[in-house]
Amino acid sequence: MAFRFSRTACVSCLIALAQVLLPAEAATRSKKARSTPKSGLRATAPAAAAGLATVAAGAAAAGTARSAALGPGQAEARLIEVYQALARGHSRQALEKAERLVREVPDFQLAQLVYGDILATRQRPVRALGDVGLPLNPAAAATLAELRAESQRRIDALLERPPAGTVPAEIIALAPRVRHAIAVDTSRSRLYLFENRPGGLALAADYYISVGRQGVDKSVEGDLRTPLGVYHVTSNLDPKSLSAFYGAGALPINYPNVLDTQRGKTGSGIWLHGTPPGQFSRAPQATDGCVVLTNPDLLALIRTVEVGTTPVVISSRLRWVTPQAARVEAKSFEVALESWRQVKSEGQLDKLLAFYSADFNSLGRKLADWTPQLRGELQKARGRALELKDVSMLRWSDTSDTMVVTFGEVPVGSRTGTVKRQYWQRQGQSWKIFFEATIA
Repeated sequence: MAFRFSRTACVSCLIALAQVLLPAEAATRSKKARSTPKSGLRATAPAAAAGLATVAAGAAAAGTARSAALGPGQAEARLIEVYQALARGHSRQALEKAERLVREVPDFQLAQLVYGDILATRQRPVRALGDVGLPLNPAAAATLAELRAESQRRIDALLERPPAGTVPAEIIALAPRVRHAIAVDTSRSRLYLFENRPGGLALAADYYISVGRQGVDKSVEGDLRTPLGVYHVTSNLDPKSLSAFYGAGALPINYPNVLDTQRGKTGSGIWLHGTPPGQFSRAPQATDGCVVLTNPDLLALIRTVEVGTTPVVISSRLRWVTPQAARVEAKSFEVALESWRQVKSEGQLDKLLAFYSADFNSLGRKLADWTPQLRGELQKARGRALELKDVSMLRWSDTSDTMVVTFGEVPVGSRTGTVKRQYWQRQGQSWKIFFEATIA
């Protein structure tokens, strides 16, 4: 169900949100709220400029300690409850909820702004989020614009939920040992955490995030952009080893990945990390290129994901499909992977080399340098067929079509084997391997 509403009309946003998030009777109640005079929202009496003043007070308030007392996603959920109460026309309840929220999370600037708006309605009508009724200096105007953008992104993400039973098109299959996956939609400022259950991927949680100040599609060091692609969590950094700027910790990812390197992209140090003391969340585009979450949300990720196996898909706009549709779209690749397995099982080096791209590069080793590696693997197998176990497949499609596949390669009759990761690229009607490495 899609809702269209003014990007600046606060009351209209709240009514639309209520129709999605409240029970069935919310639509009826929202009509009443829409017809309620502005004076009906008045409850007590502060100055008309309370909105901005409260934001400033909140920005200077205590650090992350009190914020962390709320669990992952709870501060946002509490803010939505304030929106819901307003949409119902329950202004006193909204005021009480907002007051409790800013008291418990004093550095949540957006909550401070909403609280200030509710207080300001006792003096005059409030027609937009952060309608302070006074001229603003450039710095304050920029802060207000950022808070409005954050509010809109949070509302959009809640109005436009992923369709039930769908997954990001980039996630084709995950091995059972890969327990979780992360997908980031930068257009929604949203991170989605999936649990890999026996019945398939299930959305476990989703969180508001911030990305680079200059947007996305990172290509060079220092461009202040967040990369787009398929990555993996590479480590979990102890917050004691980091400056306070990174908040509750950091989860680095493997940017630049193999595809990025092939395309000549540069840069490093792209992390999922938290926020510093005195800052609960950041504007949608406010980082140096990292993906930034609130500290409670980051701690939930840290407790959940696994280093080395958890994939992280970062997309400018996720495409949601059913798992069955994802497998159908990847059918041609699965055929190519099975053909590669059969040819390698047969021990035919010449035919095997036909699966590798002319621009193959494995950590500096070109195809001519990699050929002895393949020959040695065939000799070691001694003609035994190979099985591919615990296969994970991730897809990245932009100007080219790329598959990142991770699997256990085990000769029939053996109890153990090697874990490999390959990057395949569609070239015409064929799939070719342009990277391969043993990772375990």
